[in-house]
Amino acid sequence: MKKSIKTLKKKLKNFNPKIKEECGVFGISNAQDASALTALGLHALQHRGQEGCGIVTFDGKHYFSEKRFGLVGDNFNKEKILKKLKGNYAIGHNRYSTTGDNTLRNIQPFFADTNAGGIGVAHNGNLTNSISLRKKLVEEGAIFYTTSDTETIVQLIAKSKRKKTIDKIIDAIFQIQGGYALVMLTQTSLVGVRDPFGIRPLVIGKINNSFVLASETCALDIIGAKFIREVDHGEIVLIEKDEIISVKPFPPRKIRPCVFEYIYFSRPDSILNGKSAYEHRKNLGIELAKENDSKADIVVPVPDSGNAAALGFAQHLNIKFELGLIRNHYVGRTFIEPSQKIRSLGVKLKLNANQSTIEGKKIILIDDSLVRGTTSYKIIKMLYDAGAKEVHMKIACPEIKFPDFYGVDTPTKKELLAANKTNEEICEYIGAKSLNFLTLNGLYKAIGYHKRNNDYPQLTDHYFTGDYPVKPIDELGDNKVTQLSLLNTGYNN
Repeated sequence: MKKSIKTLKKKLKNFNPKIKEECGVFGISNAQDASALTALGLHALQHRGQEGCGIVTFDGKHYFSEKRFGLVGDNFNKEKILKKLKGNYAIGHNRYSTTGDNTLRNIQPFFADTNAGGIGVAHNGNLTNSISLRKKLVEEGAIFYTTSDTETIVQLIAKSKRKKTIDKIIDAIFQIQGGYALVMLTQTSLVGVRDPFGIRPLVIGKINNSFVLASETCALDIIGAKFIREVDHGEIVLIEKDEIISVKPFPPRKIRPCVFEYIYFSRPDSILNGKSAYEHRKNLGIELAKENDSKADIVVPVPDSGNAAALGFAQHLNIKFELGLIRNHYVGRTFIEPSQKIRSLGVKLKLNANQSTIEGKKIILIDDSLVRGTTSYKIIKMLYDAGAKEVHMKIACPEIKFPDFYGVDTPTKKELLAANKTNEEICEYIGAKSLNFLTLNGLYKAIGYHKRNNDYPQLTDHYFTGDYPVKPIDELGDNKVTQLSLLNTGYNN
């Protein structure tokens, strides 16, 4: 066990200081080039997960599956691979591991044979009761082949004694809790499921006679599909014979989508609540400017996450917008492991100061969020080293004080800077001249929701408030995140 904890600590130490994306899911029905269209949809959703990708298809008799490590474009780019994936129905998944170790067996979609026929499952999100369910299933004789909580869903479906597949699915989702969006492929239908609070996103589109399910609308755009609507919170949609059947088995609840879809996760061109994520992020910058009227020579974004907010901030205050930081887009997860001397260069592998633009200037530096503060510290130091006169940091969301349990990879509370330091202490830590965060009410106003109150928070905003719409049942005190990670990565003994 000591070795397990040591290994986990080493992993935590190497975590990206930004909040990381969750997974992306895609499904299509009744399409001649189902596998190719699914590969394109996953390509559009690549920002949601880069560790692995997979596609499962069905030709009316047999299921076909291909799973790979890495990016969609590197794996599903050849006709001979796509030809192996026969059939007019397909589902796909981009993996970012929030639970489970990074092995090929954990790459989705997962598949199982049941007494009602085969079923493939692709899952975006996390279950807050996965440990409890897994333990119970194992005690009842279930054998798990992966360390992903998604397999728990597959096991529950397979274990159900109901005869119809839809009843098996309902049986399973009544037992799981958390934030999730599921795309499933049965022998008769394409199925989409969204959790009762709508924490994780799922949309419906249509191209010709084919229906599409996807995490974001940008995946519809790439294949020319028309956006129809979001899957409602707590809704199951069955797509059979070119028709959508809607089933709502849960008691009515008020929807609470994840606020970070607006701030960071969704691609800028995806539509959320009637507007593009880009527009929402510009509005975040405008509200930030209204709350923090500042004088400076230029506004500089942290690319790419701070671009839209910085533009809105600059336009509202009529301050010059400049690309004072240049991003290297070719540093990926597979970059050669550098020596300690090279590693010490840190953030310069991804960003470099545009010296001619920032030298001698008073700068307002804008990013979408601040998590551990390590990247902000390196960027601010880089700007000062390049000759900046002053650097004032502005963050286009409130202080992140609480971790996530719904499929987003956040550090523990002990590692979240705002949970342990005052604004003044954070400002000193990152080396800025001043520091301001957008207020919670400012955030709500920017993205078109009512002012937050205790009666109806409207969004899943637990990152800032600690108000979890679904309580993490597997929580075991302050050390729970570590225990959850150990159990879900197979390190427990």
